[in-house]
Amino acid sequence: VYGPRQDPHGEAGVVSIFASTMLAGGSPTIFGDGNQTRDYVFIDDVVHAFVQAIDRGSGKLVNIGTGLETSVNGLYRLLADIIGFDGEPEHGPLPPGELRRSALDITVASSALAWKPWTHLEDGLAETVAYLKGV
Repeated sequence: VYGPRQDPHGEAGVVSIFASTMLAGGSPTIFGDGNQTRDYVFIDDVVHAFVQAIDRGSGKLVNIGTGLETSVNGLYRLLADIIGFDGEPEHGPLPPGELRRSALDITVASSALAWKPWTHLEDGLAETVAYLKGV
């Protein structure tokens, strides 16, 4: 989950860490080769899923995500394009136990909650960057 107000310090998510580092003129660190994938879901989409769960939920466990995989390298490039950052990333060792792929199956959430994510990754990233620029 990413979006405005995500703290870019400590154990924060990669979106706010990469964006705040680029905005400060630094090069973010990609751990491993950057080909590992994640399912990046925008906070507003998660909030909408929660509202749908209140209205339509039956107690069934559901996955809230996008169902789409984006590589860490791909995320880096998208953020760099949005920010206008032309630096190269630093690279560090892949942490032990790091997953290579992660994307959620949102079929049950779509049917049980009449929900689907509507925020395209590029749009959510742009909104997050705009927020970080104003902080």
